[in-house]
Amino acid sequence: MPKPCDLKINIDGQQIFLLKEKVISKYCGGLKKILNHQKRRCHVKELGIRINDFPGGPKGFELVSMFCYNNGKIQITVANVSLLHCCAVYLGMTEEAFSNNLLQQTETFLERIYYWKWNDILASLKSCQLFYTYADGYGLLEKIISALAKFVQNSDSNLLTSSPSASSWSSSPESNFAKRFSFSSKKTTPEKIKSCLPRKAWWFDDLATLPPTIIEKLFQTIGAYKADNKDLILTRFLLHYLKIATQTKMVNCRNSNEYAALAETAAYGVISVGKETFSCRGLFWVLRIVSKFGLSRDCRTELEKLIGGMLEQATLDDLLVSGHDMGVYYDVNLVIRLVRLFVDINGSDGLSLQKVKRVGRLIDKYLREISPDQNLKISKFLGVAECLPDSARDCYDGVYKAIDIYLESHPTITFEERSRLCRCLNYSKLSFEACKDLAKNPRIPPRVAMQALISQQPKNSTSDRVTESPRMKHSQIVLYNEASRESFSQERRDMRLNIEKMQWGVIELAKLRKQTNVQMPQLFTHNVLLNPARASSSPRFC
Repeated sequence: MPKPCDLKINIDGQQIFLLKEKVISKYCGGLKKILNHQKRRCHVKELGIRINDFPGGPKGFELVSMFCYNNGKIQITVANVSLLHCCAVYLGMTEEAFSNNLLQQTETFLERIYYWKWNDILASLKSCQLFYTYADGYGLLEKIISALAKFVQNSDSNLLTSSPSASSWSSSPESNFAKRFSFSSKKTTPEKIKSCLPRKAWWFDDLATLPPTIIEKLFQTIGAYKADNKDLILTRFLLHYLKIATQTKMVNCRNSNEYAALAETAAYGVISVGKETFSCRGLFWVLRIVSKFGLSRDCRTELEKLIGGMLEQATLDDLLVSGHDMGVYYDVNLVIRLVRLFVDINGSDGLSLQKVKRVGRLIDKYLREISPDQNLKISKFLGVAECLPDSARDCYDGVYKAIDIYLESHPTITFEERSRLCRCLNYSKLSFEACKDLAKNPRIPPRVAMQALISQQPKNSTSDRVTESPRMKHSQIVLYNEASRESFSQERRDMRLNIEKMQWGVIELAKLRKQTNVQMPQLFTHNVLLNPARASSSPRFC
């Protein structure tokens, strides 16, 4: 009398199945070959094998056992067809072993995959995550993704032209910002920008639950992978997908490279539609998202070039991108690159002077914001301050305020470094009030303070000539009462007195020459040459 079970199969070291060899070998051609080979080698009555990394583990093998013990019949559904198909291929359950075997039955079921419902395709695709390598290697994943891609491509074809409702855009990738997602290049108000946001496609959240490997396969199947991505809807889905990945902390140092190709695909999609679709703030938002996963040099350059071309629309919040360089809190290198790109694109155009000045005011605000950073080097500060041409600023008071904040936050820097920091100032473009504050500021090197005061003399001389011009009408002159004239004259006298005090201060500075390395005789001579009229009243060196 034969034993009821003469075969032991250990699946992944997790579960042992006691089976009849005759029943299993009838349907599993691959397994039959292994068992016959073991019989010839070992000559044992009771066989036992171990199968590692079986598709679906013990659950998958249990389904196969049910099929074999049920005379080659099992209920195939969208939930188990993927697993059954991979198990059938793995065990060689083909027509050579048995007519209408499991592999044939699953292939017949999968032939109607293009007629499945969306949820059925998605459920089948999700089931492949447990045995992704087999599903991919056996061509099953490509077949399911092709059906899914057909849905994605054919659904919501009017999404770009339809008018969204107020509730439909609230969950879009850029709902936290007032961004413009419109093909219109006309100037719009923030209210119009918000109303032009197209709604999020209904399938966004469903696909957002899939792993990055499957999403990457999907985009390859559609033909919108990396630089080939020209589709706005697919681009917006990727941004939505990457945003969710960062918010739910699904991304870490180990798996961030799995998202890198998707981030680059999203970036190329944004580049393809350009500023006609994305506002400057929208582009900064995109840069923040995709930069977390790493971008190729070419892709990053193209995206930054797009932002740099419209930098005049940026705000201070846009520029405050987190940095990762030597502990610096903000990404200063990024801002320097963007400003240089902006200058290259707009600087040579005479009609763009107002744009350049707008960016100049923005950079002055940015300098004041980053100045307190203890890890900010002087070279980086100067890199930001000097990346714009002199014509970008009508007044350098903002730069001076940033320098003062930097010096206050970095009290240990040397005298030479303080002087080096002040080289980005154009003293002739400092206001009278800023110049007075600079002259009294103990953190500013004396030589810098004196140069700033000297630069005010040409302005003073000009104001003298203007006020004393004989071409002024009599009706204009009588508007000034005696007190006003005295006040104005007193201000000019104060300016001259300040300069004279600085000249007398040269004697005191000479005593500190060894510490400050200031060449006082040269400085005084230079000052006298600039002011020959006052040479007689200046102090003399003995």
